[in-house]
Amino acid sequence: MTALSSFFNPRSTAIVGASRAPEKIGNVIVKNMISSGYTGKIYPVNPKEEEIEGLKCYPSVERTPEPAELAVLSVPASRTIEMAEMCGRCGVHNLIVITAGFKETGKEGLEMERALLEICRKYKMRLLGPNCVGLMDTHSPINASFAAGFPLKGEIAFISQSGAMVLSILDWSFQAGLGFSKFVSLGNKADLTESHFIEDAAEDPYTKVILCYIEDVENGSHFLDVARRASQKKPVIILKSGVSQAGAQAASSHTGALAGSDVAYETAFRQSGVIRAGSMPELFDLAVAFASQPIPGGEHVAIITNSGGPGIVATDNIEQKGLKMARFTRETIEALRSRLPSESNIYNPVDVLGDAKADRYFYSMDKILADPGVDCAVVMVCPAAVTEPLETAGAMIEMKKKYPEKPLFAALMGGAQLTEGAELLSKAHIPCFTFPEPAITSISGMVKYGRRSEMSSQPGPLKYNDVDPKTIKATFYDVKKDNRLVLLGSEAVEVASAYGIPSAPTALTVSPEEAAKQAEQMGYPVVLKIASPKIMHKTDVGGVKIGLSSSEEVRQGFIEIMDNVHRYLPRVVLHGVEVQKMMPKGVELIIGMTRDVQFGPLIAFGLGGIYVNLLKDVSFRLAHGLTNGEIESMLMETKAYTLLRGYRGEKPADISSIIEMIGRVAVLVTDFPEITEIDINPVFAYTQGASALDVKITIS
Repeated sequence: MTALSSFFNPRSTAIVGASRAPEKIGNVIVKNMISSGYTGKIYPVNPKEEEIEGLKCYPSVERTPEPAELAVLSVPASRTIEMAEMCGRCGVHNLIVITAGFKETGKEGLEMERALLEICRKYKMRLLGPNCVGLMDTHSPINASFAAGFPLKGEIAFISQSGAMVLSILDWSFQAGLGFSKFVSLGNKADLTESHFIEDAAEDPYTKVILCYIEDVENGSHFLDVARRASQKKPVIILKSGVSQAGAQAASSHTGALAGSDVAYETAFRQSGVIRAGSMPELFDLAVAFASQPIPGGEHVAIITNSGGPGIVATDNIEQKGLKMARFTRETIEALRSRLPSESNIYNPVDVLGDAKADRYFYSMDKILADPGVDCAVVMVCPAAVTEPLETAGAMIEMKKKYPEKPLFAALMGGAQLTEGAELLSKAHIPCFTFPEPAITSISGMVKYGRRSEMSSQPGPLKYNDVDPKTIKATFYDVKKDNRLVLLGSEAVEVASAYGIPSAPTALTVSPEEAAKQAEQMGYPVVLKIASPKIMHKTDVGGVKIGLSSSEEVRQGFIEIMDNVHRYLPRVVLHGVEVQKMMPKGVELIIGMTRDVQFGPLIAFGLGGIYVNLLKDVSFRLAHGLTNGEIESMLMETKAYTLLRGYRGEKPADISSIIEMIGRVAVLVTDFPEITEIDINPVFAYTQGASALDVKITIS
């Protein structure tokens, strides 16, 4: 039993707004409930009718023989609040509000939706919708929707923010012969979201694969926690729309979605183990693959083809998708050489030639799938005059039975001549495509899922005991009191140091003498920088002096900086000049943070210095649930990692110090949600330790 079990298997269902008119949605829902085989009690509710589709009709939910466990509302938006209130008073547990006209229509609709949610919370009712198609479960069974038809029974749960997508995919699935365990239309997600239904599907014994189409995520941290747990049990595959700026605007107007940064979504999916599909075909190709095939034991793919050109295309695609061509053992090569024509290529890809019949495919598949270096195979058939598509499909089915632990995919590259073979493979649950690329994309997704499953046992979130939050609270208090949101460099260093982030000693001074005194205490050489949150590029206005090695140079530098800035920017408020200990040169890196509207702090790492925007060598992770293992993976995704490991004879840098620094930044921004941005650039990485040179912090 899950928290949402009563949605999919209610003892009784009231259909409020039921109708006798076939063209009305209230009539379709009643018919769908009856035809689905639903075994609970159905209570049509309509004060103007006595009977609908052979069922006794009730004037209100208050007059049903018992409180319905589920109520489906298909009434005008103006009456929805009243009906929801009545359902709550009668003890209804769950609501599905089909009706549109809520937040997707503007301000008035948003107010109505808030009122609807308040009623549900008042009576502890859970709400699906409003503005949704409803839900279906083929195993309960139940069809509390206005969809045309009921899905074939299967093991795929499909959760969609778009109702039209539900209707379209359902209609397509009949032609494709694809079965589903559940269909859920989320609508406006006023209460229940994709996260709740992903969590439910992860516990559902009849669901093997979880598919989602979403336009936004409602609660980022809840989604991350749920998706991380769910993906450890079964594949979660998501198609997220609104990637482009135009797409994001369309998503916002479609269901009132607030489109977030696509970088944050990409990071969230990767970090939580979600597989991201790039298109609708890819979403369902992956679904079919996961539902019908075992997870590959590795990334090594074998290709068997009767045509050289398509074999080369497949080989290229395997490398492009980050997979590897399998290398056969000597025994496999000799076995292929002994039975295949001398013109055949017996290495991978294996070319059985255009005159190959089913027996040649059978023998080649048998030897290749038995090879321990092969993790999965793609069998390609081009329609030559002597090709035996039906018999070759039969040979693949036999091989699938003999080697059930190895995924097997087909690419029947033709039309009418190969149709019977393709249909036979589909019935036998062997994914069959017209071209090899979708098969290889599916294998790539499965391999990625397998790798993530192996990493799921890594240590828990980061925690440091030597932090000083009191100092940070005091600093932020002073900054806000000064009517500022951007910290001075010295303040930012103080904040970083309070969380154990090693930084170059920095002090704010207001006179040449004070600057010289601070420089003497720090030790030479030092750097001077103008202190003003209004000046982003200090060197452009003569606000920086580097490599000063005496008190006289410091005094003179202080005066020159103040004169330069006053000349360039006479109206900008200056807080003084910062004196900073000049640190030895190291590998220049950047560690940063920007706060995403959905998922919170998004941590960035890459090559730093003046080339950060030019090279854009940056990887990202969300601070929520971040681990040292994830941080190390983050480093490995960048070119900076090559430098850190030691490039062309250079000594390797202290990578563990960089990992710890990123971890401490993540904990800092998690503990203090008022921090909206951090930019530490550059960070110098040394053979021992690391140091932040320039720290910028912005608060809300």
